[in-house]
Amino acid sequence: MPPTAEHDQTLWQAIDPASIDPDLHRPLTAAMARDWHLVLTACGIETRLQQAESAWLLAVLEPDLQRALYTLRLYVEENRHWPPPPPTATSLDNTWVSACVLAALALFHNITRLHFPSLGLESLHWLAAGNAHVASVRSGQWWRLATALTLHSDALHLAGNVLIGGVFIMRLCREVGSGVGWCLLILVGVSGNYLNSLIQSPSHQSVGASTAVFGAIGILAALNARRYRLLLTRRWTLPLAGSLALLALLGTGGEHTDLLAHLFGFLCGLVAGWLIAPLPQVGPRLNRWLGLFAALFIMLTWWLALHS
Repeated sequence: MPPTAEHDQTLWQAIDPASIDPDLHRPLTAAMARDWHLVLTACGIETRLQQAESAWLLAVLEPDLQRALYTLRLYVEENRHWPPPPPTATSLDNTWVSACVLAALALFHNITRLHFPSLGLESLHWLAAGNAHVASVRSGQWWRLATALTLHSDALHLAGNVLIGGVFIMRLCREVGSGVGWCLLILVGVSGNYLNSLIQSPSHQSVGASTAVFGAIGILAALNARRYRLLLTRRWTLPLAGSLALLALLGTGGEHTDLLAHLFGFLCGLVAGWLIAPLPQVGPRLNRWLGLFAALFIMLTWWLALHS
């Protein structure tokens, strides 16, 4: 920006990248210069940004130099290991695993509609044993918080969660790995159902993976929000705003829609995503173990539901 008359007698000081980080001996790139310019401008520090041959120069007024250096050092330090390394597992592998799990969920829905008189398992028994009945949850049947995630009221309910929710689930698993992704989905789904049980009346019942789906949306929103928060621009708010719009679009339709469960799932996802954002990427072996743990946990909850 051009100097004003007030600044004519004040010297502009160019910021040396090496004074911010010893590893930055190279001239400022256009992207780095714009980022630093945005950071300082957001902090109320006046800057001058201009191109000199193949490099960029960023200058501040001499009285603001030390504050600018301190601000940029904090910014560089917090972003030193960002973005995180790409997922160890390939996107194709994660997509395949997630697709198989979603197909298994659809198959399980059909199983719950079959009749097995010899085993005492009829469709009504599955729903009665596994739905998130508030009074039963409060009496100690905690497994219902998880089994309810695997049940659906009808084919349309299932299709919405598998087809629409599957997009966000696969995206989440590509970001963090399949094992981590499904453990997080169970965690936020169970947490959302639990918070819902604290609010609803004792007679309230709910089923469906929607709570976990909106948890996935919340996790993705938080991951993106934390990724862009240090740019101090409106860019980081876009994923969050988009997720809230999707919550309003998909989470409020239908007279039997459990809006509170969707909302609690989304909020739990936001918290989980914000907490895991700075953590290192999980390797493929641990991802496989976590995926096995998630499957065994669901099997355990259904064993408890059918034998309680």
